[in-house]
Amino acid sequence: MATRIEKDSLGELEVPAEAYYGVHTCRSLRNFDVAGEALPLEIVHGMVRLKWACAIANHKLGLMDEQKLAAIAKACERILAGEFADQFPIDVFHAGSGTSSNMNTNEVIANVATEILGGKRGDRSLIHPNDDVNKGQSTNNIFPSVIRVACVTLVDELVPSLNHLIGTLEAKASEFAGVIKSGRTHLQDAVPMSLGQNFSAWANALVKDIRRIETARDRLLEIGAGGNAIGTGVNTKKAYRGEIAAAMTTLTGKPYRVAENGVEITQYLTDMADMSSALRMTAMDIGKLCNDLRLLSSGPNTGLAGVVLPPVEPGSSIMPGKINPSICEAANMACIQVMGNDHAVQFAASVGQLELNTHMPVTGTNLVKSFRILERCARMVADKCIVGIKADADRCYHYFETSGGLGTILNPMLGYEKVAALVKESLKEKKTAREIVIEKGILTGEQFDDLVKNCTAPNLD
Repeated sequence: MATRIEKDSLGELEVPAEAYYGVHTCRSLRNFDVAGEALPLEIVHGMVRLKWACAIANHKLGLMDEQKLAAIAKACERILAGEFADQFPIDVFHAGSGTSSNMNTNEVIANVATEILGGKRGDRSLIHPNDDVNKGQSTNNIFPSVIRVACVTLVDELVPSLNHLIGTLEAKASEFAGVIKSGRTHLQDAVPMSLGQNFSAWANALVKDIRRIETARDRLLEIGAGGNAIGTGVNTKKAYRGEIAAAMTTLTGKPYRVAENGVEITQYLTDMADMSSALRMTAMDIGKLCNDLRLLSSGPNTGLAGVVLPPVEPGSSIMPGKINPSICEAANMACIQVMGNDHAVQFAASVGQLELNTHMPVTGTNLVKSFRILERCARMVADKCIVGIKADADRCYHYFETSGGLGTILNPMLGYEKVAALVKESLKEKKTAREIVIEKGILTGEQFDDLVKNCTAPNLD
């Protein structure tokens, strides 16, 4: 393999001749091979956008000439378009502030820009990775800003998937509005409800999840880029931070703003933990609706079987004809993984020390993974499960009329103790509440039917 020689403060090192990265990346590859996977490209692309914004800010402040800006901008454009994806091999678990990833990005941008200007890879005289691409920056505030940028970008991809799932749930809520069933609390009979109300509740929970995600996103629009090593802005002009935020807004269309406190935003990952929490709660709610569907579809002959899930694969290698709730099970595992990712993020956010948290790569990686898992999971549940669900209206009605909870609607008329006795008798005699009250002359069949007619939503709009 052909190589070139590059030098850093530790000495000389061979670098693959065809590589756009340089000596720092090569040292990192020698040192770190733990996760066996590179940082997500979403993190890399967030960093590239931020490097572009910093170059614009430096040019505007008279610290970078037009030629260098144009070359760096073009290099960033090409990377964001998908070129050079294999030039970012840094392992997830490397130096905790993300220095290896930052320098990897600096080196690739510098070498691509150098070639644009007619130079050769490894020639630092035209575009220098530190003095030009990293000008006015420190990994310590660049990397946490990059995590914020990646999350803000990913929100725009996750929310449409969640809205798609919400839409399918709301459609089923409307379709099943007239299917009456028994509610269940503690997995025991409870008061009546419609099957549509189950789907409506699941949809509304996800609407709230989107609000939480969007609220967390708004905090992530505050970036500390330009604060340098500890957030005080050493070696930078006063206007630098504001120019970076303005350039990021122009490049992305998102209203980025300067951090209220540069020192705080450099050492705390709490805003990222907040986003991770919002993703965890979304996973909890998707997992909950999938567990509910598994219960409601249990059977077909020995379970509840009030709904029928669309078959997607044979369910057993030994029991012919068996169909399992495979989509719900896959979604459950996906949601469990997101909750596990959140635990890692919360732990990482809690162990910062003094002016810096040195657990940023694992934080960013787990956030990106959670976004991607939820984005795909929501669409899978919507398209491969929810849209194909059918109701067994007769079975639902059977549970409704035989439910021990149905007697609750008699409470205002007869009082708790008398109704409790009637319910006990109906269960013992294996008769419905309707049959018992008619036999005892408490109500006629017509009167009972009128009483239960609106029992699923007597005081709801």
